[in-house]
Amino acid sequence: MAEIELAREELVEKLSFIETYNTEEIQKEADCSAMAPSVGEEANCMEAQLASCPFSTDLKLMDNKLYPIEEQLQYLLRKADEFQNRLVYSEDNAQNEGFTRVVPTFLKTCQPYFNYLESTARNTSPGQSPLPLYIRTRLLQFSQQLCSRLEQLVLTYASYGYLSLAETDPMCVSHFYIGQCQVDNIKLSIFRYCQPTPFLALTSNRLYKRMRWNVERKFGTEEGVEEEKNDNRTEVTQKMEGEQETKKERGMEGYSTEYYFLCYEDVHLVEGEALREQTDRRPGEEAVLRMWSVGKWVRIYPDPDTEDINDWVLCTIPQGQYKPLVYLGEEEPSSCIATDCLLGLLLSQADQSITHPIT
Repeated sequence: MAEIELAREELVEKLSFIETYNTEEIQKEADCSAMAPSVGEEANCMEAQLASCPFSTDLKLMDNKLYPIEEQLQYLLRKADEFQNRLVYSEDNAQNEGFTRVVPTFLKTCQPYFNYLESTARNTSPGQSPLPLYIRTRLLQFSQQLCSRLEQLVLTYASYGYLSLAETDPMCVSHFYIGQCQVDNIKLSIFRYCQPTPFLALTSNRLYKRMRWNVERKFGTEEGVEEEKNDNRTEVTQKMEGEQETKKERGMEGYSTEYYFLCYEDVHLVEGEALREQTDRRPGEEAVLRMWSVGKWVRIYPDPDTEDINDWVLCTIPQGQYKPLVYLGEEEPSSCIATDCLLGLLLSQADQSITHPIT
C-alpha cells in the first residue's frame, strides 16, 4: 500500500510539470495552426505565415511534445501489470486483505491523469483555438488505452474474489472514473463500467449500461432553461462519485445535474427479421439483435413537478426510465466515440428524442 501512495505522489508531481509545460506548448501550436490560410490562397502567403510561427506543425515535433504524457501512460500501464502479476503469482494468503485495497487505490491514483487527458483534449473557452486534430486524437487514445487496461485489471481481481462488481454490494467496484471536461456551459464527468451492468440493479429489463456521464449545466443559459423546462430536475439517487465534492466546491445553486448512459439492449427478433439480420444463426437458436444507444435517465416517480414534500419523504427509491436519444448500431463504440456522440447531442440540442442510427 505504501508503494501505491508513493506512486500517487510521483504521478501528481509529473502531471504538474506536464500541465504547466505541455498545455502551453500545445496551445501555442494550436494558435499557430489557426494562422494557416484557407484553401485557395496564395502558396507564398502560407509559407510566410508558417515561417513566422514559433512551432512547426511537423508531426515529429508534435510527438516530442506528447512524449512526457505518453511516458506517464507507460508508467501507469506498467504499474497495472505489476499489480496483476503480483496477484496471479502470489502464494501468500496473508496478502488477501491488501489485495482488496490495491485496485480501488490505484483507480484513484489514475484519476488526475484521466482528468488531464480529457480536459486538455476537449475543454473549450471563448477565444481559445482548438487543438490540432493529431494531438487531440493521441490524447484520447492514451485515455482509451489506460481505460481498457484498468478494466482488465478490475475484472482479474474480481475473478479471484477480491472485488465485487454487483451494484447491490455497497463496496462494489462496478465502474470507475475516467476524466472530466468543460465544453461551453457543460461540465462532463465520465465513468466506465467494467462489464455490461443491468441498468436497474433490482429489476431485469434486458437493458445494460456500459458508461455513465454526469452532466452539469448552469442555470440561466438558454440551453439550461429549455432543458429544465422539458425534463424538470431529473435526478437519480444512485451512488455517484464526485457529487458531494462538487457540492462543496461549487454548490448546487445555479446548476442542474443530469445523467446519461451508454447502453445496449438485446432485441428479440421474429422469424422474418431473423432471416434478414442473422443469416449465420444456428437452427433452433433464438434470434437476438444487440442495439447500442446513448440515452438519458428520466425520473418518473416522484413526479418531478410535484410540490408535495410527502412524495419525497415516503419514497425510498425514486423510479426512472431510460430514454434513448440516439442509436449507434450493433457494434459497441469506444468510450471516446461515445463521449463525442453525447457532446454532439448536448451541444446541438436536437429537438427529436430518437434519431436514425449513425453510420
